[in-house]
Amino acid sequence: MTPLPETTILNMGPQHPATHGVLRLVLELDGETVVHCSPEIGYLHTGIEKQAESHTWQQAVTDTDRMDYLSPLMNNLGYCLAVERLLGIEVPRRTQYIRALMAELSRIASHLVWLGTYALDLGAVSVFFYAFQAREAILDMYEAVAGVRMNLAYIRVGGLMADIPPQLPAMVLRFLDELPRWQHDFRALLDNNPIFLGRTKGIGRLDRSQCEAYGVTGPALRAAGVPWDLRKITPYSGYEEFEFAVPTRDEADCYARYQVRMDEISESAKIVRQAVEGMPEGPWRNTDRKITLPPREELGTSMESLIHHFKLVSQGFAVPAGEVYQALESPRGELGFLVVSDGGTHPYRMRVRAPSYYNTQALGAMMQGELVADAVAVVGSMDMIMGEVDR
Repeated sequence: MTPLPETTILNMGPQHPATHGVLRLVLELDGETVVHCSPEIGYLHTGIEKQAESHTWQQAVTDTDRMDYLSPLMNNLGYCLAVERLLGIEVPRRTQYIRALMAELSRIASHLVWLGTYALDLGAVSVFFYAFQAREAILDMYEAVAGVRMNLAYIRVGGLMADIPPQLPAMVLRFLDELPRWQHDFRALLDNNPIFLGRTKGIGRLDRSQCEAYGVTGPALRAAGVPWDLRKITPYSGYEEFEFAVPTRDEADCYARYQVRMDEISESAKIVRQAVEGMPEGPWRNTDRKITLPPREELGTSMESLIHHFKLVSQGFAVPAGEVYQALESPRGELGFLVVSDGGTHPYRMRVRAPSYYNTQALGAMMQGELVADAVAVVGSMDMIMGEVDR
């Protein structure tokens, strides 16, 4: 029997600038080649799923914000859609359009953060500043809509926190007009950059069969040639009314995942423009007074409205007993909420299918046979958010 070559065990993390969170990778090396990689999670256990049980159905929206903090509106939307299915209610068409508009802005912002930090990991400093400059315009829109720039809790069960402000359409259209210039700059810096190509092309391959085995979805699956996008497969929040394509690549490497995300920014911009230009008139939330707060101007003149307001704020509304699973397409893949009700005013159980969790498990297969220097490129290409891994 031929003896195995002597190997070295190397820890990457759990505190490492290129893991984009508290993640530990145990690397077994033969020289500079990765023989085996074991991802270890659990360093950032937030208890978000358990916290939701102590909050009312509406209060639990704020718990979802903290999972994927780069696209919090996606978390809000998935949870609210699940609860609304349990309640058996539908939101107005205007609400659906606003939700889709804000969700796609959130997708663009998330991809911009990924682009900037990934390029920075690989030595392209300028891209980081350009990407964050573009994202700043979206954070300004967040602030105009919800008064905050992160953890918005803007999407609520039954509707929204408030209608969009009058200045938002102009802000959005101005951003959409500037976005192609930013994208041109990104691509000019990276698409044919020999250093970037050398660090990403042919590196960290994850083919279709491996994606299916690990449950990997999102840009990583589409970079392996599978046009799986829940906005097309099982449309929600009015997505069936928007025209957009599902970008794919066949190379299944780090560079293909970069190209898919860059194309997705353009497709999300198409949806945003359609949502703004075709925004319907009408109410921005469900009018059931037992679920949504009554208009503030009625509190001084209507005793019934005052009672509804007091009960909803202090006690919350009850949700019929049952359970539903609601999935949507987040920037990282299939984000699913299994929500269980026992008929009370608090969730009995909230279980989240977080795409980053599955993407993390695939790192071992992606790194096998790669150089240790490529570990940073492989990890960054999967765009994990550890807040949604350790829930």
